[in-house]
Amino acid sequence: MNHPRFSLHAGLLQAEVLPTVGGSIARFDHLGPAGRQPLLRGSDGAYADVLDSACFPLVPYANRIRGGRFECDGREVQLAANLPGDASPLHGQGWRAAWSVQSVASDRIELAYQHAAGEWPWAYEACQHLVLSPEGLSIELSCRNLSDRPMPCGLGLHPYYPCDAQTRLNTTVASVWTVDPNVLPVAKLPSSGHYSLQNRLIGGQNLDNGFDGWSGQARISWPGQPVALELSSGDAGYFQVYSPVGQGFFAAEPVQHANAALNAPQDQWPALGIHLLAQGESRRLRARFMVFEQPRA
Repeated sequence: MNHPRFSLHAGLLQAEVLPTVGGSIARFDHLGPAGRQPLLRGSDGAYADVLDSACFPLVPYANRIRGGRFECDGREVQLAANLPGDASPLHGQGWRAAWSVQSVASDRIELAYQHAAGEWPWAYEACQHLVLSPEGLSIELSCRNLSDRPMPCGLGLHPYYPCDAQTRLNTTVASVWTVDPNVLPVAKLPSSGHYSLQNRLIGGQNLDNGFDGWSGQARISWPGQPVALELSSGDAGYFQVYSPVGQGFFAAEPVQHANAALNAPQDQWPALGIHLLAQGESRRLRARFMVFEQPRA
């Protein structure tokens, strides 16, 4: 299938978007005198799986639901798995769906996704606004409940970054959730030692953890490259990091709730970042990927 790709340009920055593959970003690059520097992991091919993308939206929830089962207002919800080899569905429905283009210009694009009630028993509308400026990329993701019953909601973005042995992630978090072999949370601990994210060499660190108490800012730097990247979001208090061994990329995700938060009793949802949206109510996540020159060695 031929998936249409839309290119955005501003200054020395370029972003490419594939709406019909999960509303995803295919590339985000700095095009300087030294050539192309990928700021997110890039793909030139017409990939069909959103997991090959540079970034995709998480809506209406982020990360996993243990066994796909939870209760809301006394109603049991059971969701099927949506990733081969993982019994716990993750990331909602938007990343596995085609998004439609609502408007497009040289430096911006607006996407929408309509979900009809079904296995996820609420209808909702999700929107993405992506705006590229010479300083960076801004994304606003929103979700509006179209059903007459309150719907749980928590949003996120899933960007992948290129990395090598010198790539660093620098951010502040308060605590980390250890995980079991199914990447489901076990215990909440202070974020130190192996789980510290302060000026951390991040490539191949065997991390797949959720962090609480995120500061809302993270710096990604590639020594020897012209520019660094700063991710910021005032709408996300949680941070998910995935750093597999030997893959040449890592993920650092701004999210609004803890992993598997929907499995907790409903009265604990607010403390874990889950909001119940009334009919017609929306929630939004705004994030910015700002580009900075790196000091010369």
